[in-house]
Amino acid sequence: MSDMAIGLGGFALLFVLLGMRMSVGPAMMFVGALGIYLINPRGAMPTLGGETFSITTLYSLTILPLFVLMGNLAGISGMSRDLYSAAHAWFGHMRGGLASSTIVGCAGFSALSGSSLASAVTMGRVALPEMQRYKYDNSLATGSIAAGGTLGILIPPSAGFVIYAILTEESIGRLFLAGVLPGLLLTGLFIVTIWFTVKMKPELAPTTMDAPPMSERFAALGRAFWILSIITVTIGGIYLGVFSAVEAAGIGAFLAFLVALMRRTVNVASMKDVIMGTLRSTATSFFILMGAFVFTPFVALSGIPASLTETLSGFAGGQYSVLLIILGIYVVLGTFLEGFAILVLTLPLVQPILESYGVDLVWFGVMMVIVLEMGLISPPVGVNVFVVKGIAPDVDLNDIFKGIWPFWFAMIVCVAILLLVPDIALLLPNTMFGTG
Repeated sequence: MSDMAIGLGGFALLFVLLGMRMSVGPAMMFVGALGIYLINPRGAMPTLGGETFSITTLYSLTILPLFVLMGNLAGISGMSRDLYSAAHAWFGHMRGGLASSTIVGCAGFSALSGSSLASAVTMGRVALPEMQRYKYDNSLATGSIAAGGTLGILIPPSAGFVIYAILTEESIGRLFLAGVLPGLLLTGLFIVTIWFTVKMKPELAPTTMDAPPMSERFAALGRAFWILSIITVTIGGIYLGVFSAVEAAGIGAFLAFLVALMRRTVNVASMKDVIMGTLRSTATSFFILMGAFVFTPFVALSGIPASLTETLSGFAGGQYSVLLIILGIYVVLGTFLEGFAILVLTLPLVQPILESYGVDLVWFGVMMVIVLEMGLISPPVGVNVFVVKGIAPDVDLNDIFKGIWPFWFAMIVCVAILLLVPDIALLLPNTMFGTG
C-alpha cells in the first residue's frame, strides 16, 4: 500500500471515529500513531511519546489556562454584568437596542474570556431575561446571543488564535493584535444587522425605552471601569511591547483576581468552580493539541500536502481563487465539524498550499477564525446554538436557528471586506513595538 493510500485511509478512519463521537484529541492521536507505524514502524513510538511530551512543556501554551482563568474570575466578580449594564445604558433605548447591547457585551467579555461558549453563556444569562421582559422576539433575542458569543474566538485573547499560532508557528501576539480591528468590524456589522432586521420587521423588538440621562450613562460606564482597564492593560501592553502575550495573560488573571477580592466574591465555593472550570477547558485544549502534533507528522509522511500543493500550484485562478476555495471548504466543514477539530485537521494540509502562494498566515488566520465562527452557529452542529438552547429551554431550536441567519451573512460580508482590505487585520501587527 502506498503512503498516499495510507494517508487517505487515515483521514477516512478519523472521520469514522469522529462520527462515532470519539473525542478529537484521542482520535487524532490514535490515527496519527497508527499511520506513522504503517509508513515507518520505527518512528511511531518516538513520535507519540516525544510530541505529546513537548506539548505539555511548551512555555507559550501557559497562555491558555491563564486567559481562561481570567475569564472565569471576571464571571464571578460581576464584571460581566457591569459591562452589559454599561452597554444597556448607551444602546438599550434604541430600537433593537437590547440585542445590540448584548453584542457589545459579548465583544467586551470576549476580550477577557477567549472563549465563544463562555461569552454566550455568561452574557446570555444576563441579557436573555432582559430581552424577554421587554417582549423581544425569541429568534432575535437568542440569535444575538449565539452570534455575539462567536466573537470570543476572534477578539483577543482567543483560544483559537493560540492553537492556530502553535500549529503554524506564528506569533501569538501578532495574531491577537490582528483580531482587534476585525473584531470591532464584525461587532459593528452585527449591530447594523440588528438595526436592519428590526427596520424590516419592527415586531421583533416592539418596545423602545426612554433614553437615560447622560449622567446615568457615564455612571454605568464608570462601573465597567475595571473590566475596561484590564482589557486595555493586556492588549495595550502587547501592542506597545511592554510585555509578551504570555505575560499579559498572567497580569490579566492577577488583576481579575484582585477585582474579585475587592468585591468580596472570592470564597471556597466560587474558587472551586473557577479552578475546576479552568482545568477542564485547559485539559481539553491540551488533549486536542497532543493529538494534532501526532497527526501532523503522519499527514506530512503520507505526501498528501505535497501532492495538493503541486496540484494547486498551476491553478490559473491565482491567490484569491485558492483562498476562496479553501474558505468555502471551511464553511461546508463547519456545518458538521466543531471549529477546533477543523483547525487541527486541516492546517497540515492547507498551510503548505498557502505558503506556496505567498499568503500571509496572520491575515489568513483571522479569516479562518471568522469562518470557524460561522460554523459555531451553522446547522446541524452549531455549538453556540445548543449552548443558547441550554439557557433558553423554553425557546424552540428552529427559532434560534432562524434568528442567527442574518448574523451569518454579516460574517460573510466581514470576510469579503478583509479579502479586499487586508490592512484591517495587518495594521496593528505590522505597527506593534519591535516589528519595524
